[in-house]
Order: sequence, then structure tokens, then C-alpha cells
Amino acid sequence: MLIRLVTLIGLLFGVQDLQASEWGDTERRARGQTVYFYAWGGSPSINQYIERWAAIVRERSDVTVNHVKVDDISLAIQGIQTAKRIGKSDQGSVDVLWINGENFARMKRDGLLGESFVSALPSAENINLDDPTIVADFSVTTDGLEAPWGRARLVFIYDQGRMSNPPRSMQEMYEYAKEHPGRLTYPEPPNFHGTTFLKQALLETTQHIDWLSEPHSGKRFDTVTKPLWEFLDSLHPHLWRTGREFPDSAEVMMDLFSDGLLDIALSFNPNDASQRIIDGRFASSVRTYVHDAGTIGNTHFLAIPFNAAARAGALVWINLLLSAEAQADKASPSVWGDPTVIDVTRLSEDDRVLFELVDIGPATLTSEALGTPLPEPHASWVEPLEVAWKARYFGQTQ
Repeated sequence: MLIRLVTLIGLLFGVQDLQASEWGDTERRARGQTVYFYAWGGSPSINQYIERWAAIVRERSDVTVNHVKVDDISLAIQGIQTAKRIGKSDQGSVDVLWINGENFARMKRDGLLGESFVSALPSAENINLDDPTIVADFSVTTDGLEAPWGRARLVFIYDQGRMSNPPRSMQEMYEYAKEHPGRLTYPEPPNFHGTTFLKQALLETTQHIDWLSEPHSGKRFDTVTKPLWEFLDSLHPHLWRTGREFPDSAEVMMDLFSDGLLDIALSFNPNDASQRIIDGRFASSVRTYVHDAGTIGNTHFLAIPFNAAARAGALVWINLLLSAEAQADKASPSVWGDPTVIDVTRLSEDDRVLFELVDIGPATLTSEALGTPLPEPHASWVEPLEVAWKARYFGQTQ
């Protein structure tokens, strides 16, 4: 028995030594490489965060990261798709992408991603890879093809100086809108935040939530969405500008809210309101809340294309971004306010302190108050929902 135990321990340490050796080889191959990181560039605070950690990976690992700022990551995916079609299997122009949802589903479906890599990252030891929002991205299994980077959660924003009891369901939101016409709205789909509002309303009104975790079916679409359209038909006449016009972005909605023209705003970052209080864009009395039945939440990821020219450098860059140091920095509302993917209970005492020192801000809900997120519908439902919304309310077919 003792011999068997000693043998098992030896095997365990042997595997660990092999993994360390393989990672060391990755680090050696990464030195001197330039990583082209394609990521949304619309937020100065996020850009500054990426720039700072790019400087750190260059200093520590001799890896140069060029942040290619994009408005729409799907355009970068089109380029990867073209390379695949013409047989360009290496020396691609994209090394890492910031993606999730339908973009991941498209890349996985079309074979545009490289080999599974997440479990090989040393930093992944501190992440619960069995977390449902990491196992599946908009109901599409990730299979280690993309690394979790941060979390998102739909929250509603209100000013407790103007409102003491905000509506905590879509039905209560409708009742509030009837009593306070013109004081509510949502961003216009296909703006991401507008589509998120649609999905939240769909989850709260449909009788067939289980169908939403499956690929979109034209035969089921009308049945699943009928209560949604009935709800929106009733809601729209009571919205800002009587539902004939919608803010074209969440930022416009935030401006209307901060100017006192709306009573509620929404965000997909639970720390957003705290950030805006810190930098003076929101009053100190602003707070966030979620609906009683929960709100949509998901994880956003980092992926490596099949033809990345600097795969080793990409792995080193992603591993650093998943480290406790980088994740704690990102979690601070004064930096970015993006919730961590790390399971803090897995950390050493020293690393756990990094998160304990993060001031989440006056308007940020605790994880207990946020509760369990509602799962995203399957990625294939997004475009049909957006198209149907445009056709119904603006007569646009595509």
C-alpha cells in the first residue's frame, strides 16, 4: 500500500514537472514575438489597462503586444475566414481576439480557432473551468478553445434620490412606464445593450425557456417570442419619445439618465455606475439593482485563431491577463471594473489580499446581491431576434 502511494505521488510530481517544462518551452519560444491583439477600442479606461499590461508582459517576458482597436470584432473574423478559404494556415495577422457569443459560435463552427489551450495555462489553476458560464458561451461549449477573461451581468441603474423602489421585473417596468410616461427606454437593437434588453424581456415572458438553450428553430420562433412582442407592443407607447425612437447606444442612454431625462438606465457591467460616480459623471446617490428573478450574465473570452503567427506569445499574454495580479487590477472600478473570472478561494493568501483590497465602489452590488445569473440564449437566436425587432417596429427587413 505504501509503495503504491509513493508511486502515485511520484507520478503526480512527474506530470507537474512535465507541465512546467512544457510551459517553460512556451515562454522561451514567445521571447521576441509580437502579438497582435484585436479588441474593442471604444473605452479609454480599457485601452489604458491593456496598454499598461502590455508594457508589463514586454518587460517580464520580452513579448510585444500591439492592441489593434476595433469597433466590430466580426470584421477581424472575416479576415481570418478569408485566410482559411485560401489555405493560409500560418502567419496570420491576428494572434488574440476578445470575443464571446455569436462571434465565438461562428469561429468554432467554421474551424477558425486553434487547438484547445486553456487547461495548459498555469493561471487557469485558479479558475473553475467547470463553471457553467465558462463551459458554454451562449450555450455553445467552449472546449478550451477560448480562455475566460471577465464576467458581465445585466444591471439596472437608478438614482435613489429620485426613486425609492425601482421596478424589479419586466411587468413592474411596464406598470412604472404607464404611471411615468417618457421616463424609460432601452438602446436600439442591434446595439449590444439593446439586444441584451430584448433577451432579458424574452426570458421573463416566454413559456419555453428550455428551447432557448438549443439552436434557433424557425418553427419554434413565433411560439417562443409571441409573449415578448405582446409585452413590447404594450410597453413602447409609454417609453421615451413614445417608443418611436430609441437611444442608439448605452452611452446615449446614460447621458439621458444623468441629465435627469430618464429614471432608469442599464449596463452589462455591474461596476459601471460606480465608475461613473468616481469620475463625476453620476451623482453619488446612484445605485444598481437586478430583477428579482435574476438577470442575464455571461463571460467574455480570449481566443487564438488557427493561423496565429505568434501562438507562443499569445499564450504568454493570455496567461498574464488571467493572473491574480492582472485580474485584481481589472476588477477595480477606478481601473476598469470588470469582474474577475478567478475563484478567489483557490488563491494563496497573498494573492487573495489583492482582491480584498479592491474597493468595488458605492453602487456595485455584492456577489450575493447579484445572485445567480440567467443563462444566455443560444447564440443562434440573436440575429433572428434583432431582425424581427427591426421589422416589427421600423419596417426594416434586413
